[in-house]
Order: sequence, then structure tokens, then C-alpha cells
Amino acid sequence: MSARLTHWAAAGFESARRLNGSDGPHGGRLHGHSFLVEARVGLPPGWGDLAGGESHALQHQLQQAVAGLDYCDLNGVLDDPSDEHLAQWIADRLDLPGAVSLRLWAGPAQGATRDALGRIHLWMRDRFESAHRLPHVPAGHKCGRMHGHGFEVMLRVRNAQQSMHRLVAAWQPLRARLHMACLNDIAGLEIPTSEMLASWIWGRLAEEVPGLSSVTVFETASCGAQYDGQRYRIWKDRSFDSATRLSSASPHDARSSLHGHTYQLRLVLSAPLDPVMGWTVDFGDVKTLFSPVFQQLDHHSLHEVLPSGDVVSLLEWIRRQSVLSLPDLNRIELRDTPATGAILAWG
Repeated sequence: MSARLTHWAAAGFESARRLNGSDGPHGGRLHGHSFLVEARVGLPPGWGDLAGGESHALQHQLQQAVAGLDYCDLNGVLDDPSDEHLAQWIADRLDLPGAVSLRLWAGPAQGATRDALGRIHLWMRDRFESAHRLPHVPAGHKCGRMHGHGFEVMLRVRNAQQSMHRLVAAWQPLRARLHMACLNDIAGLEIPTSEMLASWIWGRLAEEVPGLSSVTVFETASCGAQYDGQRYRIWKDRSFDSATRLSSASPHDARSSLHGHTYQLRLVLSAPLDPVMGWTVDFGDVKTLFSPVFQQLDHHSLHEVLPSGDVVSLLEWIRRQSVLSLPDLNRIELRDTPATGAILAWG
């Protein structure tokens, strides 16, 4: 099955703005954010004059695109510096050989995405503190014990400010039901997995909020689930600390010398929902089944196995090593630094 490769990069800037006609908490006042923009684009091998350095070249271009926004009043740059217009403004200034998708963070709790077809989605993120237990797990499974999480939820809606306002209003009473509660006691959440929680929230928002496109639940900082009204995706994050060197770099490039990274890895899986367990795949099983691959990555010299030493080669190697033990795996994301990386998706 063929795979789609995209390179990823991020850049930040600090700016002030006044939102035109805002009836939100800022009331149209001048205020500021720490903005972050992420770009994903399919780049030809060697783009940026160095095979294996594509995401670093992408990050450099992204930094240049947003440099004029750093420490400025965005109203002097855009007539309407809303999240969606700001994302489009940045996209228009990227001269890249492939279709670009962007995610803009206006602080940690809201933003906009622009997909590769130019469609805009707005999103918000919130947190609630809840207890739960999973009633049908095998004896001794830690999730069978009553415990709790600081859950986070990301709600995404197709671009329409009135839909976003309705989303914010519709979410508040749902959050009130979930916050400081035992999820098992709420009707419809007797099996309160992340998947069931995402679909429960979807079912109570979809009719009230035109254009709702996905509900994402972060159970912990390293795992969660997404539901879009039709299918589920879950993910499990791991990090590993390894050495490498980039064989394609010139001797004058620091990347040609032995160096190292704390790599951030995300395994994404899609599968039908098990109606008894309430999950698609157990997060713990993902970690266990991936463990033999992880042991070959963590605290090793990766270039000794993969002489090229680059992220793309590493992604392809991880896929080959994992697909048999994790047949529902269909996407791997890997970051070598907090601002650069790549994504391999198939299926």
C-alpha cells in the first residue's frame, strides 16, 4: 500500500491585535498572543538543496514568512486579523512546490486550520477534570480501577464565525456536566473510553452546531481519540533519545557530525469500535506491541542501522518494523526537533 509523505515545520511569533466586531471575552480590546503556525507540505526529495534536510528548509521559509508579524500590531497588517484571515495571509506568502496545510495556534486554546485544498476550519480547546473506570477490561487491568484524568477536548468546525459562536455556547453546558464528575454516572458514558467520550460529545453538538467536523479527546498528554461522525482514530505518543548523523550533509554542515535528538513519535491507528470494550485498540496494547521496535530506537546510534540518518528513512523503517504487529496503524508522525519533522500516512 503506497504511503504519502509530508514534511512538517513550525514557527512562532508574538503579536497584538484587536478583533473587529468581537463579542468574545476580549470585547474588541487590543490584546496579544503567543502565536504558533505549523505547516505540512509534500516536498520533493532534496528540496532545500539537502536530502534529509527538507523539513529544516521548510522551517526556515516558514520563519521568514512570519518574521514581519513578530512584535507587531496585526491590525496594521490585516484589516481583519482573525485566526482564519491570519492563516490565509501566511499561506499566501509561502512559495512551496506542494499543496500546503497550516494550523495556527492563537495561544493554547483556539486557532484555525487551512487544509491543502484551501478550506478553513476554526477550533477551540478546553479542559475538564473527571473520574472514570472501564468496566469490561480484564481483571488486573489498571483502567478497571477508579481513577481520573485532566481530559482535554479539541472541537473543530468549518469556517463560519456564527458556527464558532454556537459551538462555544453549546459546549459550556456539556463541560459543566463533565467537569468534576464521574463519567460512568453520566447516561451514555457507562463505558467511558476516549472513543466513547468523543462520540458522546459529537452526538450532543452535531445538531446544534452546523459544520462541526471533529471532536478530539486527549486522555493524557500521550494518547487520545478523534471522532468525525463516521470513523475513529486513536494515537499513542512515545519519545526516544538517540544519536545520528546526516550522511548527505557536507563536511562543513554541523548535521554531518555525530549529534543527537529527543525524537517525538506519534502512532496513529484506525479501527472499528469494539461495542463491548468501548475502544478501537487499547492504548496499553499499542505500547506493548510497539515495544520491540522502540527498544531498537531508544538510546542507540540510529545512523548505524540507517546510514542516511534522516527522519524520512527512519519513518519508513519504523513502518516496516511495525505493520505486522500493529495492523491498524496507518499514520506515523516523527519530530526530530520541536520545530521540524515528517509524517508518513497510508490506507
